[in-house]
Amino acid sequence: MRRCRAPHFLLAVLAVSFAPPGTAWAAAPLYAAAASAAPDAAVAAAIRDKAGGDLKRFYRHRGYRPLWVEGRKLGPQADKLVSYLATAWLDGLKPKSYDPDDLVEAIAKARGGDPEALARAEIALSKTFADYVRDQRRPSRDVDIIYADKKLKPGKLKPGQVLIAASFPKSFADYVDDMGWMSDQYVMLRGLMARAAAARLPERDIARLRINMDRARVLPSPWVRHVEVDASSGRLWYYEAGKQVGTMRVVVGAKETQTPMLVGALTWAIVNPYWNVPTYLARGSIAAKVASGRSLKAMHIEALSDWTPEARVIPASQIDWPAVVSGAEDIRLRQLPGPFNSMGRVKFLFPNDEGIYLHDTPERDLLAKPVRHFSNGCIRLEKAMELGRWLLQRPVPTRDKTPEEAIALPFSVPVYLTYITAEDTKKGVSFRPDVYGRDFRED
Repeated sequence: MRRCRAPHFLLAVLAVSFAPPGTAWAAAPLYAAAASAAPDAAVAAAIRDKAGGDLKRFYRHRGYRPLWVEGRKLGPQADKLVSYLATAWLDGLKPKSYDPDDLVEAIAKARGGDPEALARAEIALSKTFADYVRDQRRPSRDVDIIYADKKLKPGKLKPGQVLIAASFPKSFADYVDDMGWMSDQYVMLRGLMARAAAARLPERDIARLRINMDRARVLPSPWVRHVEVDASSGRLWYYEAGKQVGTMRVVVGAKETQTPMLVGALTWAIVNPYWNVPTYLARGSIAAKVASGRSLKAMHIEALSDWTPEARVIPASQIDWPAVVSGAEDIRLRQLPGPFNSMGRVKFLFPNDEGIYLHDTPERDLLAKPVRHFSNGCIRLEKAMELGRWLLQRPVPTRDKTPEEAIALPFSVPVYLTYITAEDTKKGVSFRPDVYGRDFRED
């Protein structure tokens, strides 16, 4: 039962996190139901009287149950927020812009347990928290990411959106302590920034960390069900319910055929896929082999009349192979499904104009290499069937040998292709080689 309910819960979180302006409150009945514990009546009444605007709506939908106050005292999350504000410079933000002295004063006045003072501290904490999260998630520069699904492009967060998302986790204190509204990548990079500052690393390294942090700001938190691919490290992660639930090595684009920074929504699994041979390979590799006497059949490849869905298979003898080799003619070739197919047993599609998708691979030796930039831009998966089971919520069907069997995912899953070159090592802050030349690209 738990497994069946999880997608609906996470879709609600996703809707809140990425909802267009004016739709943020659609999930209100869901998060209101989560507020099961009755708040202290005096504190709730004071919050009702003092909250306004977005905050008023947020608290009303949860029965004026506080986030920061537990009974008649402030929880540890209040002090944790203050510590984040004191180090907001790590995020590239100005601590003074959040009026930390006023917040600390409100917290101090609430320590005595007076309901009015607790309500004032509660509201001040929520407002400051929403402002901090909004600023933290906003990149300070254009990170050159393509949003293939425009609905996933983050807009300006409203306080209510931030607080709704924060109200889902079972423990709000843990959510604040873990900085659960940010991606794992961002939390790691923020820690690296603290270490870099303490070690007084060169300004160039600090600037490079800032670039990486801006890329990580646009990644969702672990509470959003999604897939992340890092083209720098050649790794993939997938998340749900606030946790990383899987990871694997991947092969990504070579320097000449880079994997772009791209965001889309995975919607289909294609079992027993064909591999449509790129034109440059059809001309420079396959056609040359055929012209030299090798057969298409031996390579498990067939030629098609055109690039339409109605294309018919044509005999190799009808093709002017020298003309294809010279570039005078183009030909559509596709590799048949099977263990030899470059797509492996399954591929996962998300609509995009870059021709990028995730797929299985028979070339396991490339996955064992420490640096895995070998593909034409697509993502070759170490554990395609494991990822498929998570996406489909059931095993990938492999008994049926029907070519190109399209299976719709139960619900679309966001996928984020990013590029994080900084890493945490035993020696401290380190950077992988900037294979794609993106960290200090010349404009």
